[in-house]
Amino acid sequence: MTALIVLENVRKEYDGVVALRDASLTIEEGEFVTIVGPSGSGKSTLLQLVGTLDRPSSGTVTIDGYNIATLTDRELSALRAQRIGFVFQQFHLAPGVSALENVSEGMLYQGIDPARRRKLAATALERVGLGHRLDHRPHELSGGERQRVAVARATAGSPTILLADEPTGNLDSRSGDDVMSLLDDLHKEGTTVIVITHDPDVAASAPRQINIKDGEVAA
Repeated sequence: MTALIVLENVRKEYDGVVALRDASLTIEEGEFVTIVGPSGSGKSTLLQLVGTLDRPSSGTVTIDGYNIATLTDRELSALRAQRIGFVFQQFHLAPGVSALENVSEGMLYQGIDPARRRKLAATALERVGLGHRLDHRPHELSGGERQRVAVARATAGSPTILLADEPTGNLDSRSGDDVMSLLDDLHKEGTTVIVITHDPDVAASAPRQINIKDGEVAA
């Protein structure tokens, strides 16, 4: 297997507060990994670094062969757009537009023409079981359906890496199970899936768990 994500002795500080210290880990291409730990443990900081949303204070973060500390902001944006999909606990859907437009606009910075984006968006929504909800706006969808729209938006452009931050946190258990099943299907199709969670049941659903405690990779 190919090492897709590599952190070597990574430290991250915010205004003198250490959020992550001496963190080293490797995630191979095609893995399904959960990162688990209590609130304030450093999980979100790790996601920010892996998602190229931030740079380390020291140490090395390599994503798909790129050392993120050496890339310009424009290059980091391009790497995110082409390689990484995000799913968040709060959905982050635009309230005034349809599910189709929410998913289509998620590919805005990939250089795909509008007609092609809409076609890919429709396919992605059908894939998550929402082919009958293309024209519905977020307020017309249940929480589970909104999270499925978020998964469709994150995966419509076929990213190499899917990062999900507490994707079941705002859902009932059945909807949460449905979302985790979707992520498992994406993993089986070859996507590298990383789920940040504090839920032990969600954590146990993945073949590999990475435990974070007090800013350190504990196991």
